[in-house]
Amino acid sequence: MRLGTARTRTRTRSRSRAAVHGSRPRLDAHRRGSAAAKGALVLALGAALALGPVTAKAEAQQPHPGKVVYDRWCAQCHGEEGRGDGVAAGYMLPRPRDFTRALYQIRTTPSGALPTDADIRRVIDEGMPGTAMPGWKDRLSEAERAALVDYLKTFSRFFAQETAPEPVAVGRAPRVTAEGLAEGREFYDKIECWKCHGRAGRADGPSAPTLVGDDGYPIRPADLTKNWRFNGGGSVEAIYMRLRTGIDGTPMPSFSDLLESGFMTEEQLWRVAQYVRSLSPERPPVVREVVRAALVDGALPATPDDSAWAAAEAYYIPLVGQIITKPRWFAPTVDGVWVQALHDGTELAIRLTWNDPSNSPDPAWSEWQARVLEVMEPRDEAPGGGAELPDAFALQFPFAIPTGMERPYFLMGNAREPVYLWRWQSRPSVPTEARARGLGRIEPLAVDEAPVRAEAVFDEGQWRLVFRRALVTPDSTERLQFRTGEAIPVAFFAWDGSNGEEGGRAAISTWYYVYLDRPTPRTVYATPAVAMLLTAGLGFGVVARAQRRESRARPQDPE
Repeated sequence: MRLGTARTRTRTRSRSRAAVHGSRPRLDAHRRGSAAAKGALVLALGAALALGPVTAKAEAQQPHPGKVVYDRWCAQCHGEEGRGDGVAAGYMLPRPRDFTRALYQIRTTPSGALPTDADIRRVIDEGMPGTAMPGWKDRLSEAERAALVDYLKTFSRFFAQETAPEPVAVGRAPRVTAEGLAEGREFYDKIECWKCHGRAGRADGPSAPTLVGDDGYPIRPADLTKNWRFNGGGSVEAIYMRLRTGIDGTPMPSFSDLLESGFMTEEQLWRVAQYVRSLSPERPPVVREVVRAALVDGALPATPDDSAWAAAEAYYIPLVGQIITKPRWFAPTVDGVWVQALHDGTELAIRLTWNDPSNSPDPAWSEWQARVLEVMEPRDEAPGGGAELPDAFALQFPFAIPTGMERPYFLMGNAREPVYLWRWQSRPSVPTEARARGLGRIEPLAVDEAPVRAEAVFDEGQWRLVFRRALVTPDSTERLQFRTGEAIPVAFFAWDGSNGEEGGRAAISTWYYVYLDRPTPRTVYATPAVAMLLTAGLGFGVVARAQRRESRARPQDPE
């Protein structure tokens, strides 16, 4: 349209100029210029017409902005088509989300309903604790995360056919009271939360070894004593939302129907949420690098449940699956251990507390063990056997306290620099000392005159284990000699036999340190006393001197 108008105006202007000048040479020149201009305009028009469809096609082929983000950061786990079948999926339990089903676990909408955009965005931002899904709010921009929400919805036709309902109205939580927590515990039992989560909330209920998700893979109930690992958040409000909406795709149901039927009130369900929250520490544990072994005056605690442990500070050490060497293990049961340590100047006692839903070997968990090994064993590695396995725990030390920062290889040393182990297992419950030159290369040490001792207790999904050994042993070449006042490297290993764990299939830590407090020198007590006496003496001297001066300066009585 605009090109045609320009050509008309050009012709009009050319005729006017020819009539005015009346010169043939100029007219011919003008005609030649006009023809050239006309040809250029025709070419421009043709190019525009030809480029129009190409540009439109190119615009149509531009990828969705969320696809660029998804392909880079998400497809390796969730698959190129969003089916949860990415190249890394086979190493994960639980498996990544299948977006084509539009079945989202963490939502604010009723059970079975689509999530809101805010629900999807929250999972992208915060991740899914206890799974391989991380939070992305610190890595992806606001625009990238918004585009990703929109793109994920394209994997399922349900988002095109339906709209997400309004979030469930949850109201406000009542004030926490001792009576309210007792009522929450009562309804925790009544609605049978314990069947999956256990009486103490440690994921050891009688149904726990039989649970599977909608995808057919084994799935664990949440350990309610670790709210920092709850999917969807660990606050009372977040727990209440899970009780109202359920967790789609898992055995965790919605309890909204119990409110509708009058079996319980909203306040009573809030009490359940408050009780569940009370099973975890007030704050998530802070990981510290050094475990302090306090010096005690008197006998060391000999048993895991000795009341003396109540006064010992507890340190949390996170554990992760061993994925460095074959056989790798991406689905360990034990994700952390609480460590306490005391010494009396002669012996060291270390108490270890960790959650494990079974006292292995346990026949009730045999089917679970078989299923986990079947779905988690990498195909390029030696498969695990079907033998019943014990639970086990090991502490790892260097053979000598290092003078600098150098330490042996954290994964049980190597041939050049082996490590010293204290190892315990549940069946038979006997501790051993060993030399390790790497995973799978463990050599028991000869029994010493001062061997390591151990005692363990299993109670409602929790192991409590105490190791004890003399600080100094007759054999100083084959065993670490502990010294006070020095940071001694220590690392931790855990195995859950009912989860098919043995050898390299383990939960591990990196190096930490244990520090044994030194006895307080007598001079520490004597010096303040001497200083006080000297100060008092000087004070009396100054006062006496001042009194004498005052006496001499005072006028004498003439009488």
